[in-house]
Amino acid sequence: MPRYSQTPLTRPVTQISTVDQKLRYINVKYPTITLDPQDVYVYTVQGDRYDVMALTFYKDPDLWWIINRANPSQDSASLFPAIGAQIRIPSPFRLTSILSQYDALNQTI
Repeated sequence: MPRYSQTPLTRPVTQISTVDQKLRYINVKYPTITLDPQDVYVYTVQGDRYDVMALTFYKDPDLWWIINRANPSQDSASLFPAIGAQIRIPSPFRLTSILSQYDALNQTI
């Protein structure tokens, strides 16, 4: 599944059991994305997806999670926002700050 291809895996767990050599997904922590006057608001139409929006606004579809997390009223487990919903797109000028916060939260990965 391409959406999870970049999700890091833990090393085999050997402290708990030397028999258990399964790879486990690490829980990723996302920063809170606060409101900003430079944010853009759009209304979604059929076929809109967070990864396509991220490609349009940030030139990188892997940053889909920023738009997803900036809109807590939407289903965070879905790649598709509700049709007709007003979606907040954090300003591209804030990317460095948001990504720094993400890195700080996930520094043990």
